[in-house]
Amino acid sequence: MTYIGRFAPSPTGLLHFGSLLAATASYLQARSQQGQWLLRIEDLDKPREQAGAADAIIQTLAAYGFEWDQSIIYQSQRIAAYTESLNNLKPFIYSCNCSRKLLQALANHGNFGLIYPGICRYKHLVLSEALAIRIRTLDQPIYFYDHIQGSYCQNLARELGDFVIRRADQIFAYQLAVVVDDAWQGITEIVRGSDLLDNTPRQIYLQQLLGYSTPSYAHIPIAINALGQKLSKQTLAPAITTQAHELLNNLGKVLQFLGQTPANAHSFSTLKEFWDWAIANWDLNKIPKQLTAHPTSFT
Repeated sequence: MTYIGRFAPSPTGLLHFGSLLAATASYLQARSQQGQWLLRIEDLDKPREQAGAADAIIQTLAAYGFEWDQSIIYQSQRIAAYTESLNNLKPFIYSCNCSRKLLQALANHGNFGLIYPGICRYKHLVLSEALAIRIRTLDQPIYFYDHIQGSYCQNLARELGDFVIRRADQIFAYQLAVVVDDAWQGITEIVRGSDLLDNTPRQIYLQQLLGYSTPSYAHIPIAINALGQKLSKQTLAPAITTQAHELLNNLGKVLQFLGQTPANAHSFSTLKEFWDWAIANWDLNKIPKQLTAHPTSFT
């Protein structure tokens, strides 16, 4: 079986150090196994999209020497596929008219946010474009083995409740779109940040309902700032530079964060030399088995 990995950024802002970590880890894992590495732009949430961010992300990746296989996929062009999958899930879905205010008042707080209490599960509301759509969950554990973080288990019904797969504004939820696209593109392993570790059981559950195979998973530690917050647009993480004299230096910092033992970045005269060395020496087992880390702790 051909290894197929992917990097799937959302164009809500420019790439930052945390983005570069996920891109590099997924790229090296794919290339070290003579596999393909695909680029997908997850641009479904148009209200949050930053104008020009998708093109800037692509240009930044190219500047750092990433080379993707196949054409770039844009989720905004895949609505028909998500609609078809939603139709296939009809035996397991229902409409929900619960407001955020109502849920704040009635739902219990769990480790992963509000636990939906099933208010609309038995209302038999008509499936409508004006209402959110939830998927019924089962009161049973979902287990999987993560190749970095180890064994993981979650009971969706108890820890999350029935979750939304299409919002009331008709935007398909991340959970459904990512499952449909990973299956369609034949992704065999997903390497991404640990902030998405607890999303994985929801995705495995949808894979099972849709009859898809489940890829393997490896969740790298996410980079955090001095306040313990994930580097992101919301926490004002600075965009990574594309200045030529900084590219190798930044990539060297990424390898250090990921627990690799790189040669001095200054010993490489070209990006190609760096990537050839990094691919040949990549070892997923060296990545720290922790959920978060501060970038400076590895410098």
